[in-house]
Parts: sequence; C-alpha cells; structure tokens
Amino acid sequence: MNRPVTKFGTSQPVRRVEDTRFLTGAGQYTEDVAPEGALFGYVLRSAVAHGEITELDVSDAREADGVHMVLTAADLEAAGVKNAMNASIIDNQDGSKGAAPVRPILATGRVRFVGEPLAFVVADTAEQAKDAAEMILFDYDDLDVSVVLTPGGPTIHDEAPDNVAYDWAIGDKAATEAAFVEAAHHVSLEVIDNRVIANAMETRGCWAQMSGGRLHFNYTGQGVWGTRDSIAKTLGLAKEDVHVTTPDVGGGFGMKAFDYPEYFLTAHACHALGKPVRWQAERTESMLADNGGRDLVSTVEIAFDADHKMTAYRVDTISNMGAYNSGYAQYIQSELASKVLTGVYDVQTTWFRNAGIYTNTTQIDAYRGAGRPEAIYKLERAMDFAARELGVDPLELRRKNFIRGAQFPYTTATGELYDVGDFDKVLARAEAEADLAGFAARKAASEADGKLRGLGICYYIESILGAPDETAKVEFTGTGGARLYVGTQSNGQGHETVYRQLLHEYTAIPLDAIEIVQGDSDRIAKGGGTGGSRSVTTQGTAIKGTSEALIDKFKPFVADELGVSEVAFEDGVFRADGSNVVMTMIEAADAAAEAGKTDLLTTSQTTTLPGRSFPNGCHIAEVECDPETGVTEVVKFTVVDDFGVLMNPMLAEGQVHGGVVQGIGQAVSEHVVYDEDGQLLTASFMDYGIPRAGDVPMIDFHSEPTPSTANVLGMKGCGEAGTVGALAAVSNAVLDALWEKGVRRADMPFTAERVWRWLNSAG
Repeated sequence: MNRPVTKFGTSQPVRRVEDTRFLTGAGQYTEDVAPEGALFGYVLRSAVAHGEITELDVSDAREADGVHMVLTAADLEAAGVKNAMNASIIDNQDGSKGAAPVRPILATGRVRFVGEPLAFVVADTAEQAKDAAEMILFDYDDLDVSVVLTPGGPTIHDEAPDNVAYDWAIGDKAATEAAFVEAAHHVSLEVIDNRVIANAMETRGCWAQMSGGRLHFNYTGQGVWGTRDSIAKTLGLAKEDVHVTTPDVGGGFGMKAFDYPEYFLTAHACHALGKPVRWQAERTESMLADNGGRDLVSTVEIAFDADHKMTAYRVDTISNMGAYNSGYAQYIQSELASKVLTGVYDVQTTWFRNAGIYTNTTQIDAYRGAGRPEAIYKLERAMDFAARELGVDPLELRRKNFIRGAQFPYTTATGELYDVGDFDKVLARAEAEADLAGFAARKAASEADGKLRGLGICYYIESILGAPDETAKVEFTGTGGARLYVGTQSNGQGHETVYRQLLHEYTAIPLDAIEIVQGDSDRIAKGGGTGGSRSVTTQGTAIKGTSEALIDKFKPFVADELGVSEVAFEDGVFRADGSNVVMTMIEAADAAAEAGKTDLLTTSQTTTLPGRSFPNGCHIAEVECDPETGVTEVVKFTVVDDFGVLMNPMLAEGQVHGGVVQGIGQAVSEHVVYDEDGQLLTASFMDYGIPRAGDVPMIDFHSEPTPSTANVLGMKGCGEAGTVGALAAVSNAVLDALWEKGVRRADMPFTAERVWRWLNSAG
C-alpha cells in the first residue's frame, strides 16, 4: 500500500494529543464522571493478619445516619452473589493442579491478611459510610501468622499443605545435572527480588448505576471485557445486561488488570439498591489491598566450559503468593518468567523450578514486566557475578555467549521462538554511548570526592504477552471525521496519539479528524486490553489491516464518483492513472454518506500476530555510594534498545524513562516491609520510598533497531522494557562499587542503612 510520508506519520515524534486535556485539568477519570448523587461505598478491612472470626455485628451500622446498606459475606450469599474470586491455576511438576483455595469477596470464617475486606458500607456520604463502619463489632481468635517465604509454618489454607500453592518446573533436570558435573566452572548465588507496591497516580476506583434495566459499571482498569464477564457471572446476570466502561486511567502497571472485591461489592450494591454507588480507594487503602509485585528468592547456577561458554543454567525460585491466588499470580514467576529464562544467551541445557508459597500478606500478581523482569534480574546478576568469579570482563563474557545472528530464528531451551536480534551491535553501541572508556576517570573523580563509584551492565530480552489477536474498526461520521475503535486501553502510554498516527499514515485521514474510542464493552465487541507490552503491536497490526480493507472497499465507489474504470490509492489520495482528479479518504467518506452508501461508512478487521516479538537492549548504570552514610545515588544511566521499527520515538523514549525510574525505585528505595504479625509497616509515602525526580539522573536513550519479522509493522513492544533492564544494571553497579571494600553480596533495595551496614560488616 503506497502511503504518504508526513510529519504526523509513524516513526515521527508527534507530541501526545491527549496531554492538552491532562495538563489543563480536563482529564475524565472515574471520579470525574461518577453519577451525580451517587452513594458512597466504604470497605471495613481486617486489622489482623490471621484469625478466626468470632463476631461481625453490623446491626448498629445499619441504623446509622445516611446508611443505605451494609454487606457481609452472609448477605452476599443470601442475595445469590457468588462470594468467590477467580484465579488461574497451573500444573505442578507431577501433573496435579496447583492449590485453589477460595478467595472470598468478603471474608467468611477466617481472615488471612491485614486489609482483607470484612464488610461494605453504603451511605449518602463518604464520611457517613466511614462513621458507620466504625460501629461494626469485629472480634476474632488469633491464629499464628506466617510471613516467611519458606514452605511450612502455620497453615493458611487446608488445601495447601506446608503453604505450597504450586510446585512447577520446566527443562531437562537430568541433562542439566549431568552438565554441571562435567562443567569446568560452576557459579552459584542467591538472589532476592524484593516486594514492591505499584502505586499508580490514580488509585483504584469504580462506580455503578442502573440504566434501562442494565448495570453500567465504570472503573479504572486495563480492559473491560473480562470484568464484564466476571461481574455478570458473580452477580448471576446475563452478559448483555452488564455494560462496562473505562475512562481516562492514571496508571495501571499490571496492578489494574485484575478484578478486586470492591468491584463486585459496588456492582451488587447498585443492582440491589437501584441507586448509583461509587467507591474510590485512599492511598493507604491501596497500599494495603492492591496486588503487590515481585517478592521472590532464587538460587541461580551457571555451568561454563573451560572457554567460559555457558553449558547449563539452573534456577530454583520460591515466590510469594500472599494470602490467596490472584488472577495470574501462579503464572507470573513460572510460565511467564520461563519465556525469557535464558535471556540472550545460547544455552540449551536448563532446569527451572518455581514453587509458590502462601503467606499472611496481600496478594502478589503482575507488576510492570510480569515475570520477565524477575527472570532477567536473576540471570544478569548471575552473569555479572560469574564474570567476577571467572576473572573476565563482564561485556566479553556476555558477547561470548550471545545467540549469533545466523542462529535466528532461534528456539530457546524453554520453547520460545526468538525471531531476530543483533545483540553484538546493541552492546557495542551501548559501550560507546555510555563512554565506558572514560569510566576510570569518573571513578577517580568520585574517589577524590570520598565516594565509591560502580558500573553495572544488564543485557535484557523480553517477550510481548497477551492475546495475539486484536480488532480495529473505522467509522466515518459523514461530516469530515472518523472514529477508530480499539480493543486496548490506555493507562497513560499515549495510545490516542500513536493510533491516530497509524491510521493517518495508511489512509491520510487528518490527525485532528480522528477520534479514538476505547474502553466500552457496548461500543466495542471484543478486545485484549492492555498488558504485556502488547498494545501497539497488536492494535497497530489491526489498524493496518483495517486501513487496507477500507481502501479496497472504497475504490469502486470512488471510481464511479470520478467517472473512471478504476482508481489506486497513492500519496494519500484516490486517483485514476494519468488523471489529475483526486479524492481524499474523508472526501470519499462524506460523498458516500451523502449518497446513502452506509455500508461504506464502517469497516473492521481482526488480525492475529503470527508470533511474539522480543524487545531487547543493554542498560548501563553508574552509581555513587557514600561510605560514611551509605547513601547511594544512580548518577549515570545509558539505554540502547532494539524495539524494531519505532512507531513514535518520543513515546517510546517516554515509556523507557518511566520503566527505568520504576526499576531504580525498586533497586534503591522501594521496599515493602511486614512485621512478624503481618502488619504492613510501609503503608504511606512517609515510610515507602517511592522515587522522586531528584533520585534519578537524566536517562540517555538510544535506538539500535532490528525490525521484527513477527508482525507486519516490524515493531517490538516497549512498555515494560525499562524496568526489565534497570533492576540488574543498578544492582550490578552497586556491588561493583562495594566490591573493593570487601562486600560480596548486595540485594535490593540499596537503602542508606543497608549499604552502610554491609560496608561496616565487611570491615
């Protein structure tokens, strides 16, 4: 398809069209569009981590001023509401299924983590709902608490002996063991990946109202169709009687991809009362109840031959599930991590075992990268450590073990098909852009200032995940405009801009004439939502397919309008061969509307990607540690990424910046802490170290692309890449800084107290 090259087409740094409304306070978030006069919901949560419920008396609360409803587990069951959340379960090594204990919407019989919902109060105002909740009498018998990430301890679920949720593995165990026996070198280390809280700018929220006998549910999420189906199933409604919408969303990061108890409670309260009901989490409430991320411990081993080529890779990981299974939690550190288990290295002998453990803490699930950052973190920590143990340059060790260009398409030991890659080229560019040759001078300058300076490298690869199919629909208004319906959901990434760019490039419809429609289960029949770096790759492919179908559909009509036998679409217009008479797509659509050709005004196509794409790149971090105070700063950060063909370089760079900052945050300051009684000690920004602008350096971003062959756009998703690479780069840099002082192990987060203690313990 011949298409125009314009300043608004793809691969151009078009400014985000949505930012005007966001920066001027005109964004339309869930709270902004809540129905006037909606009642307020409030969740009474458990203040203990583990206990048998002996009393839950809500009678006084029901009589309180302004209260319309108080729900308990018994009330849900009496109303026919299924008091259970859904979660995916994986297979154990022995072929049996992982544990599947019921996770109730409202606690019944027992509470298992601080923050677990006990009751839902609905009142005229938020203050009245809170006041009534304080009148509820909740009593319990204490049970022993388990917050340790090892099998055994106090039983949390009878269905899970020793609190083991699942025990999963992939690879060839016998061959891997044999390779380690024969190896010339064997490197082993334990790696801790600390727990974090997502902390989106906009906390989770929702509202519901009845409209025309149907339930309209609006929430801040990452896709509408799964939530529609689960609400309908839980409340016993037909799917067609539930309408789910999502307005602007202030950040998701995977945490908002799942259903939560408050959604069902709000929907049921609205349906039962026949009145609109709203709920919005407070910040501490979110920190208590939102799905957390990471929280795993791994033993990582690499076998090398005498020439330092990897011959085997073995990983044993224990992952925290929290108190219950969340939506995809059992998959995150097992199957999703296995997609990139061996990274960019040519090693075919591997064994990866992952066990999930229940603890009396909040649930763990997907957080920016969902298994891929965790897999790359432990691999790249091990590669850097191996370079030290073997006495070789960390770049050269990586180069020696890279998958070579001639080996693509390359099937990994876990069965993933990497389509293309040029890792040597990317690493060489990163080495130059980071000025590694000048590091010695920078290190000397830091030493003169009394600081320890370290350099760390991470070469990552990730796979885009989620449904490979997506649909795009173009609908002309007949008055000079077009609507593009998409099945993904922007959480702030800039989808409205890049989708307009794509449609504009293929059809020359003016950028400002295009309206993006998303997040509406009535207006859009199906979609895969947003997650796993899938959005622009899958949706962009569908937009291209729809554009091609649209042009072919209009050609006969335009030919008739121009009085010729046939037309072609070239340089953004329809024209006949040898004729100067042309018609734009918008002109053709308006003419079709005037002629009553309504069948031409709507076109849609569903496309399916033939395979995954695999973004990859190199992150190089430099840190300074103050040995007197332990304060650690990331002072230089260089990124060279291979995202294939960039749809909008500015948006891609912005995504990398955000991801890197989240990675630096986890590495340096973010850390969830529970005490031995299961109480969250980091439940506010006074205690939880979310990074600020002054905590991160300017991020030096560069693109070194090899176009993907797994989609017609040649692109590779970029939404999670920054975090995937940043964790190990910063961590390796810190250990490099501390190594000369005798520190041989350093685990995230690198807070001042921890770094100071390591230095003093090492003498």
